[in-house]
Amino acid sequence: MHIAYFQARCGGSRPRFALRTLSALILSALAVAGHAADTAQPLSAVVVSASRFPNDPTFPPVAATVITAEQIRDAGIDNANEAIRKLGGVYGRQSLAGPRDFPLDLRGFGPNGDQNMVILLDGVRISENELSTPLLSSIPIDSIERIEIVRGGSSVLYGSGATGGSIQIITRRPQANSGHGSLVGEVGSQGQRGARAQVSRGWDNMSIDASYAKSRSDNWRDNAQSSQENLSTTVQWFASDWRFGLRASLARSDFGLPGSLSQAQYEANPRQSTKPQDRGSYDNDSVTAFLERRFGAFDVAAELAHREKFSRANYLSSGSSAQVNIRGTQFSPRLRHVLTQGDWKNEAIAGIDLAEWTAYNNASYGDSDAAQRSKALYLRDEIEFARNARLAGGVRRELFTQQSDSGQYDRNSAVHAWDLQASYAPLPLLRAFAKTGQSYRLATPDENGYTALPTGAVLKPQVSHDLELGATVGNSGRQVTVRWFRHRLRDELYYDPTANGGFGANSNLAPTRHQGVEVEGRMQLSETLALNASYQHIDARFEDGANSGKQLALVPANTLSTRISWKSGQQSADVGARWVDRQRMGNDFANTCARMPSFTTFDARYALRVSAWELAVTGTNLADRKYYSQAYDCSGGAVSGIYPEDGRAVKFTARYDF
Repeated sequence: MHIAYFQARCGGSRPRFALRTLSALILSALAVAGHAADTAQPLSAVVVSASRFPNDPTFPPVAATVITAEQIRDAGIDNANEAIRKLGGVYGRQSLAGPRDFPLDLRGFGPNGDQNMVILLDGVRISENELSTPLLSSIPIDSIERIEIVRGGSSVLYGSGATGGSIQIITRRPQANSGHGSLVGEVGSQGQRGARAQVSRGWDNMSIDASYAKSRSDNWRDNAQSSQENLSTTVQWFASDWRFGLRASLARSDFGLPGSLSQAQYEANPRQSTKPQDRGSYDNDSVTAFLERRFGAFDVAAELAHREKFSRANYLSSGSSAQVNIRGTQFSPRLRHVLTQGDWKNEAIAGIDLAEWTAYNNASYGDSDAAQRSKALYLRDEIEFARNARLAGGVRRELFTQQSDSGQYDRNSAVHAWDLQASYAPLPLLRAFAKTGQSYRLATPDENGYTALPTGAVLKPQVSHDLELGATVGNSGRQVTVRWFRHRLRDELYYDPTANGGFGANSNLAPTRHQGVEVEGRMQLSETLALNASYQHIDARFEDGANSGKQLALVPANTLSTRISWKSGQQSADVGARWVDRQRMGNDFANTCARMPSFTTFDARYALRVSAWELAVTGTNLADRKYYSQAYDCSGGAVSGIYPEDGRAVKFTARYDF
């Protein structure tokens, strides 16, 4: 793969906002809170639903995967990315830069999996507009109330990159006239050590929460050391029919870039580094203002968010370096009307999404500044009949402007999405559902910056025609959901190592198809024992062109995750297993190489509660399995570009709640 592709994921830079700035904001908010008025009542607890509004109980997301705060805590998970992988059954592969944010892949999009899903924090899109993974590890884990995973085309509501689905991360809301907090310390193998603190305080019509976390680890491979520091706060004012708030977060990370290995190097010593002095870092700062207001049957909501990311990578192994300054602003006002008439209920939504994004690149191999602007209008309507049938439909039109300051391209694009959804419950414990529509993804500026196209040309928008059928059987105690899905894509955006005369380039592929089956189940075996499992089969291949019928690269045909949890009195235990099938290597478009080996891993946690204290021990990759999920080259029959996964690790955690 070309160096710009890796650098876009590597990150690094100097702080733009000092940590003391956010500390001052926290102290100021606490001072103001002491004078809050005492007459109003807060809005009810907010659950962001698939409609981009606080969830109306009548319209919960159909067949969504829900991860609760209790599940996250019982599994000993300390970041949202890990929770989505282990508890949500979403496949993730080893990160090329920074060990805590694995690229995620909902429906078999290989190295571009995280570009084909949209991740939101309390309704605000945090998916990057560059070729990098959203920084989920910067979200305070103790602030998360739940995570909702909605699989399948979601471009009507969320725009570009939502073909695989959407992931909503919903944070806790402090209760009025109450307060709580926690202190956590961790120490473990491979030089793991960390601490985090979280506090929430609510008054009559105001609340504030603040979180701080710092961690360091030598990690498993040589030159894979990492350190991360996160600080965030949210201040809210509320009454019975409105809520306004400000959220600010800072994230700092420094890490080694150990590089890839050849098959011979991997067999000799998978922990070694071929780039012992390559380093990267990033600073990611964001500020968000949000508002909700109710006017009878109408709800109004909006978010205004700004993000600045400074990333730096120093590749001493090749004598190159890069620094990128990224700025993004988004504004998303919307309106909802809910009407009840007899035994049916209607929810109508209209919204606008406005966004600006710029990147200023300063690299030893050349500068390439870029900008993108977009504006979109979407409409959606959902009707429920007699509480056993639902019908929904929506449309979206989005206009994009993409520019390169180097004059490589300057182009306007117009794209649109639509969907139709229906569900019906013929029996109290059975609900069938169907979904069809069109979703899309626009090439990122990073992708347009490295193509084999002539000057002035940009990659075409990726368009997917989506179809899904499924059913959910059971209740909250015992439930199984089965889905069959198919995405037929035109101009799929992919890094093609065979393009550009064999030098590789970001490209629009010939027509492709992603088709498969997903099964999710949960069962309360007894009062103390629960079982969760998820299985996914994906057949992702070319439908036309020179590689017609061939499988796409870096897409495992099958994945299976299971987890059993036990809780009795003051004790709890959690054991999980994950199996990943074989997959094609990154440049094996012709399917002529041997596939990457399958692998199985185990993790477990035991915790003991003593008064306000919780003491726990957690182990990952307990069998110390040697395996990898990234391999990019099999030219000439020799495998290279291997990024090994971590070996066995154990950590001890002490937590104090107050």
